[in-house]
Amino acid sequence: MKTKLYSGALLVLLMTVFSLAPLNAQDEEKESPFSAGADIVSSYVWRGSKIGSGPNIQPSLKYSIGGLTLGAWGSYSFHQFADFAETDLYASYAFDFGLSLGVTDYYYQGFPMFSYSGDTASHAFEINVGYALENLSIAANYIINDASMGGPANKPGGGDMYFELNYAFENFGLFVGAGNGWHTTYEDNGDDVFAVCNIGIKTSKEIVFSDSFSLPVSGALMVNPDKEELNLVVGFSF
Repeated sequence: MKTKLYSGALLVLLMTVFSLAPLNAQDEEKESPFSAGADIVSSYVWRGSKIGSGPNIQPSLKYSIGGLTLGAWGSYSFHQFADFAETDLYASYAFDFGLSLGVTDYYYQGFPMFSYSGDTASHAFEINVGYALENLSIAANYIINDASMGGPANKPGGGDMYFELNYAFENFGLFVGAGNGWHTTYEDNGDDVFAVCNIGIKTSKEIVFSDSFSLPVSGALMVNPDKEELNLVVGFSF
């Protein structure tokens, strides 16, 4: 199955790079291509939809060289019943003229890791395309496989789209996103709906504690016109 090969190849590539890259380090003074971090967020809101309950910790690990980035990202609820857990693998390449291309493997825990389609599917594979021009950026995303279980609201995947437009001002940014499938509600007859689902404003700042330590803090206020929801999320990074 092609989707299984995609996931396995991406995982092997990540593990190979992470294990062999230190052998290529010729100068200890050079900045490491590896980075790791984590965000603590008041709630997990993805493309306008709130996922799970309570605060989440969102760790990340990535390897970047030139325009290529390979990484892993996750989100895990602090809720005592751990009602949602996600671990994603991704690869992307950013060109000098503002274009970026990538692929993301969304994996939802609680389902078999090597199940890629049907009622027990735990993965969704998404093609990502972005373009940035000064303060303006646009992103387009397309899920290529059928992931009937897992993911937001346990909705079927395959053919799901999401588009987002961002504009960054000096101290804040505005964004608007629209999609279907996972991102929106279904009509009473079960038909898929493409609709605006994510409109908001975001900002960030650094709280400086000393010359050697500061804490980045971010916040976003988002309205989902499709689901008629309003979400406010604040988080900090370390």
